[in-house]
Amino acid sequence: MKIRQNVRHWAAKKALTAPVIGQRVNDRLVDLHTGVFLDKAEEGYREARRAHLDDFFDATMDTYVAALDASYPEAEAREITHIQANFDFYNHGWTEMMEFPADELEDHYDRYAEFFERWGITIDDPLGEFRPADGVADAPSTPEKLDEPEHPHAEGGFADDVYVETDDGEVVVGGQDEPDEVDPAEAPGLDSDEAGAD
Repeated sequence: MKIRQNVRHWAAKKALTAPVIGQRVNDRLVDLHTGVFLDKAEEGYREARRAHLDDFFDATMDTYVAALDASYPEAEAREITHIQANFDFYNHGWTEMMEFPADELEDHYDRYAEFFERWGITIDDPLGEFRPADGVADAPSTPEKLDEPEHPHAEGGFADDVYVETDDGEVVVGGQDEPDEVDPAEAPGLDSDEAGAD
């Protein structure tokens, strides 16, 4: 799929894997992701989905760190979490929130099958072993949208690799190299004083 990658992503990676500041960045990233995807939903459904998305994205932060620990590059680790989210959107019939068309679900699964199988992740069970012990909040489904799915926010044709769009608009297959120096203060939810505290 096609994702973006900039200094904030590298800073978030560094901050998420650091003591103390990691949870603050985690919470801010959850809020950001919930907001972005709720904006893609029809207005009448947004609030009913909020708690579910908060719980779901919080769990995917653990997936992201596990993928990094398994030596996946940042772009691939982040793409894995977006694929999980798209599995969840599909299962709920939230096709308007999907980032790639439904007919590419299996292609995306297959690319990361080794990781997904290791953690019990399937299209039907997008969180697998990352599902929180107390579960994920329920949200109403719209299964009728699966009959003739519309994907106004999806970009098809990027199922064979991770495609990264840089700040200057260039698309790089596989992602960029991590900068030599990354300031965690650039991560969402932090300032320079907090990033320096550990």
